[in-house]
Amino acid sequence: MNLPELTILDEKDKRLRLISKEVTFPLEEEDKKRIQDMLDYLKISQIEELREKYDLRAGMGLAYIQLGIAKRIFVIVDEVEEGKFQNYIVINPKIISNSEELIYVGEGEGCLSINRETEGIVPRYARVTVEAQDIDGNTYTIRVREDLSVAFQHEIDHLNGILFTDKIDPKDPYKNQENMREI
Repeated sequence: MNLPELTILDEKDKRLRLISKEVTFPLEEEDKKRIQDMLDYLKISQIEELREKYDLRAGMGLAYIQLGIAKRIFVIVDEVEEGKFQNYIVINPKIISNSEELIYVGEGEGCLSINRETEGIVPRYARVTVEAQDIDGNTYTIRVREDLSVAFQHEIDHLNGILFTDKIDPKDPYKNQENMREI
């Protein structure tokens, strides 16, 4: 598997703050190819020998806006077991419900657009239900929990011009930690 040529914006790029626009169907062939390239890139980044070969950081999700394109599309590649991946193509997503329980990633969230260490916790819902469209424009609903819930919320934030670092209180990076469960 060859590494697709994708240029991922750095957090200093103001385009990451744009609010992405709704997508209309049918998708252009260029979009279908880009979505596949994004899925391949993420998969390669999660396979240790390929990650080292291409000098990548591991990534689970990638939003179109991280490539400088303000369309409401993101993909997630979840390694469900060693070498086995589940792909999610999420277009025009809306969170339609969420749990009351809050969680945070113990080792901290990461982002392919943020190339520095960050201290602090990002409050996320433990479970969310998302309505979205697939690559063919079919509407579907998915309920995700734990790591996937964090990933979906992180990518939806990207579509709204929000970076995970915006959700960390700079004065108290571990604020209200006792009210959340670590994952």
